[in-house]
Amino acid sequence: MARRKKVYEGKAKILFEGPEPGTLVQYFKDDEQATTVSPISAAVEGKGVLNNRLSEFFMSGLNAIGVPTHFIRRLNMREQLVRMAEIIPLEVVVRNFAAGDISQRLGIPEGTPLPRPIVEYYFKDDKLGTPLVAEEHIIAFGWANQQDLDDMIALALRVNDFLSGVMLGVGVRLADFRIEVGRVWEGDFMRLIVADEISPDSMRLWDMRLTERADGTQADPGPLTDVHTELARRLGVLPSNVTHPAKPSLIN
Repeated sequence: MARRKKVYEGKAKILFEGPEPGTLVQYFKDDEQATTVSPISAAVEGKGVLNNRLSEFFMSGLNAIGVPTHFIRRLNMREQLVRMAEIIPLEVVVRNFAAGDISQRLGIPEGTPLPRPIVEYYFKDDKLGTPLVAEEHIIAFGWANQQDLDDMIALALRVNDFLSGVMLGVGVRLADFRIEVGRVWEGDFMRLIVADEISPDSMRLWDMRLTERADGTQADPGPLTDVHTELARRLGVLPSNVTHPAKPSLIN
């Protein structure tokens, strides 16, 4: 498939014009996505191939259970066809266990189960460090309205139910994850869909298949080692001859 005009390039992906109106071709790069936790961005061979396969797996699964996403189909090892959407400038984070930023802000020991999944919003601006924002900020600055927020919470919690179940089935604990949400128009009707990607770069994953300690007790869950390759292997979507030492990109 011939390349078309570049529409956008980010840390981990490039978007090109799609073959049909209202579509884009999403290309997955090998760059390790930098975050405020790990601010250094470096190329990791093969990561883009794995993220393409993993995002296809998760997005297809969500589509199959009625959770709308921008994903249409995978085109090749590094590209997929997606719907064009107006991206809401927020990262929607769902937390099941205390870790990272929430542990630091609230003094909750890392690994503590939260009473229920907590949904947080972060304003997408790298220069500002993607700050945590409240619903009042979102509505006041016109990034989304109250109905959008209600729909985003419902969407995020459905994604959480799906991902948590899938991960549990392969011995992985989903501590937290982030998604991006976009608006699409179907005639006069606007709906919100899951956009961008769902991959280990946007999740905090802990391995539950750990060996016993020397004293015979069970080790506590820790970060999934070689997260991209190992997760793809456990889910049965690992392409042949693709390995690399990538580490997970943690949520704040």
